[in-house]
Amino acid sequence: AVHRPADEREADYLARMQSLLASPDDPFARDHFVPGHFTASAFVLSPDRGSVLLILHSKLHLWLQPGGHFDAQDRGIEEAARREVAEETGIADLELGLPQGELLDVDIHKIPPNPRKAEPDHYHFDLRFLFVAPSLDFVAGSDARSARWVLLADVADSGTDDSVRRAIRKLRSLRDGPFQPSPGVVCRR
Repeated sequence: AVHRPADEREADYLARMQSLLASPDDPFARDHFVPGHFTASAFVLSPDRGSVLLILHSKLHLWLQPGGHFDAQDRGIEEAARREVAEETGIADLELGLPQGELLDVDIHKIPPNPRKAEPDHYHFDLRFLFVAPSLDFVAGSDARSARWVLLADVADSGTDDSVRRAIRKLRSLRDGPFQPSPGVVCRR
């Protein structure tokens, strides 16, 4: 996938992601805890592109974009993001919102320990796609306690976190202005 950072924060995230890619172990494996591992997620827009689909994450208790860990059978980052959206919302026929291979956003966020699974705290190095849903139909599933469409203008007050608000600001600028991502850092899987 290709991504050009929008600001210094994203440039730092990309540099940290490049370092993680150099790891001798598989940085896409969910048991790669130091410092963490890659995940794939997606901001799914409504057909009219005015709303985004958010899920209520069952462990973090926040309204977030669908996404999660890579599976061994995933043939790439986009496929992993599509699979996660299908698992968490039931939506399978997604249209790419940006040109093939371009990411909307990248983010690194800390995940608390999960003693039940003997997982220490670690970081998710999240690669974020933009998709457009074919309809407003969805079914919350897997890690989603619930799901809902939220107007882009209302996301800031939706019970989400700063990383989602930051991505939505980028999304709104894409929709409202000349946001033209150009090739930057390349991440392969």
